[in-house]
Amino acid sequence: MHSYRPAPVLEALGVCFEDEQLYRALLARPESTTTDLTRDTGWPATRVGRHLKSLLSLGLATRTSGRPAVYVPAVPEAAVELLALRKQAAILEARLGASVLSSEFRRQDSFTVIRGTEAVAQRFYQAQQSARTEVLVLDRPPYVVLPVEPRRAHGVSYRTIYDMASLSEPGDLVAARSAGCRILRDVPLKLVLMDRRTGLLPTTPDVIVELGPSSLLDALLRLFELLWQQASPLSPSAPEGPLSGEDQQLLALAAAGLTDQAIARRLGVAQRTVERRMQRILRALDATTRFQAGLRAGQRGLLA
Repeated sequence: MHSYRPAPVLEALGVCFEDEQLYRALLARPESTTTDLTRDTGWPATRVGRHLKSLLSLGLATRTSGRPAVYVPAVPEAAVELLALRKQAAILEARLGASVLSSEFRRQDSFTVIRGTEAVAQRFYQAQQSARTEVLVLDRPPYVVLPVEPRRAHGVSYRTIYDMASLSEPGDLVAARSAGCRILRDVPLKLVLMDRRTGLLPTTPDVIVELGPSSLLDALLRLFELLWQQASPLSPSAPEGPLSGEDQQLLALAAAGLTDQAIARRLGVAQRTVERRMQRILRALDATTRFQAGLRAGQRGLLA
């Protein structure tokens, strides 16, 4: 018999192949001792004894109380039905466990999904009005609702990182400068964070996920701070030095990767004016490239 290996049929019910082999041997000899099964399978007695214990625990066999013990196989239909019921019970237990885990997840990482353009716009407005200390914004198009505008309330500070595509008009740039914000190429997502306790994360144009205190909110806060360090300031704060405020603004845009044509459009001046100012900036900073000029301006605190 040891040379015959039939295909397993009970694996899906949690019965290993060797257990099934011994069960088949027991079906072939319905009343067998350990010696009989050792001879029929060609296995060592210890191996037969180990798998007999497994068959007993699975309900695939029973044993008599006499000596030597005689093992009797369970009727296949009844045995399989019992195994299937146990499997269903295990699945049900797992589903109940998943419900418990989901409840724990919702308690830890609380979130609400808000749908509809009007509901989304209203929630953005309400969240902004409820802020008490700080609002952090990642801003990028397309816009279904109006971008978050700084609310001039006492004690509420705003920090916004604009995607370059957000500042397509000179007026946009003026507003960004007055808000003391920064610009970054390819802002990865839209995000509004209020008081470090609430986050609004748009997932589609008319759907946002509102996050409460959670590990995900903490991760988004860390992402914002990392992007803030990478972004280029738009509001110069160091008027001293060889650069005027306009020159600092121009260099910040150049450091962010904008072309002369794009800078001219955002500043509302001619491209030749931008080129002429850039040459003056390079001379003032004793730099030969824009990268070198941006680096030296940053070292002197002219862009921060």
